Amino acid sequence: MAPRGTTPAYVVGVGLTKFLKPRRTREYPELGFEAGAKAMLDAGITYDDVETGIACYCYGDTTSGQRIFYQFGMSTIPIYNTNNACATGSTGLHMARTLVRNGAVDCVLVIGFEQMSPGSIKSVWSDRPSPMGLSTAMMEDTHGKHDSPRNAQYFGNAGQEYMDKYGAKAEDFAEIARISHEHSQRNPYAQFQQKYTLEEILNSTMIHPPLTKLQCSPTSDGAGAAVICSQSFLDARPHLKTKAILMAGQQLMTDSPQLYSKSAMDLVGFDMTARCAKAAMKEAGVTPKDINVCELHDCFSTNELILLDGLGFCEPGKAHEMVRAGDITYGGNGPIINPSGGLISKGHPLGATGLAQCAELVWQLRGWANNGRLAKDTEVALQHNLGLGGAVVVNVYKRADGKKNTDASPSAEEIAKSSGVGYNPAIEARYVNPDDAQKVRSKQFKEEYALGDTVEKLQARL
Repeated sequence: MAPRGTTPAYVVGVGLTKFLKPRRTREYPELGFEAGAKAMLDAGITYDDVETGIACYCYGDTTSGQRIFYQFGMSTIPIYNTNNACATGSTGLHMARTLVRNGAVDCVLVIGFEQMSPGSIKSVWSDRPSPMGLSTAMMEDTHGKHDSPRNAQYFGNAGQEYMDKYGAKAEDFAEIARISHEHSQRNPYAQFQQKYTLEEILNSTMIHPPLTKLQCSPTSDGAGAAVICSQSFLDARPHLKTKAILMAGQQLMTDSPQLYSKSAMDLVGFDMTARCAKAAMKEAGVTPKDINVCELHDCFSTNELILLDGLGFCEPGKAHEMVRAGDITYGGNGPIINPSGGLISKGHPLGATGLAQCAELVWQLRGWANNGRLAKDTEVALQHNLGLGGAVVVNVYKRADGKKNTDASPSAEEIAKSSGVGYNPAIEARYVNPDDAQKVRSKQFKEEYALGDTVEKLQARL
């Protein structure tokens, strides 16, 4: 076997747009440009430093990534366009880290984006076999055919299986959604920022038992970005070391034959998640007890409960007890789960979700998420991003300087200066200033025609 790369990889810049209802109020070239510009401003680099671009999206024509990246410069670098279902954004992070760790490049810009259609997720291809066709057939054989959205059936059935096996109740899933919506009030990028009572969640429209509408993630438009760099790149920029976040462990895995065991839980990736998390934490040298904050793939509240078990945050079959004890939120005895509000409240623009999870955890570890959502005394954070079909990515993050996030305690002035945008982007969601965005465009290879009307649109939003 060829030797594996060991060069450390770091996240040195992140950027997000606000997540929006899918109404074409902003087009993907503008969304991607804003997120990418913010990430490079955060990293203190220009596009001339970027050696590879990775575009992450599910809905769009081929080379949509080039349409975004060319706005920063036409420098002839490789640009990859990736699609791995809902794990697409984190797949881009995996590709970036792999390139850096194996010495192929020193700096990668990853941009995840999506423009979606209103309503539940549907395939755009009706003239060929679906990659989910066999799973759907198995689900219908074991649980019958229903008119409810297919993904809600998958995850509703998985939740019902956990109830039948371990004694969880519908109220446990609703409590997860209640907490997610409560958390979202402090995330300025969240599509929804309204809290609900447990009764309101239980009484919202039934989608597929036990899932009601307020327990399901919405479709969304939005973008996120991250700059991933090598140790030598970071060493040449010592001012970044206090904000650099080490990608200490990472795995991308796909399904085993367990997928077709006729378990509804394994049909949505429970086995895949458990294997992937164990391997990523082993690489990082941590255990579930070391994780103080986690962004996980709560496309439905049932999936969050199952994942608490799969990620090892509780004893097998005890996830609902963890929820009932308040151990998934502030003041509990477990990791704080989805301080961003998760997919349920923040929104789920498929290609951007993994980048948004990354950004939240970077801000947590830096101590920037200081508007009441900071997971205090955090040394290690975990990200979980899942796609049916299937793929799962688990990232384990640590501060590069080895400190806890509360040991750093940067002031508002220090954050504003360090962010490159003049304010704290973890607690304020602003449009990127076109003048700031110009600072990160290539000095040698920028092409004004490639911008289209992006700058004019941004100017009009200020």
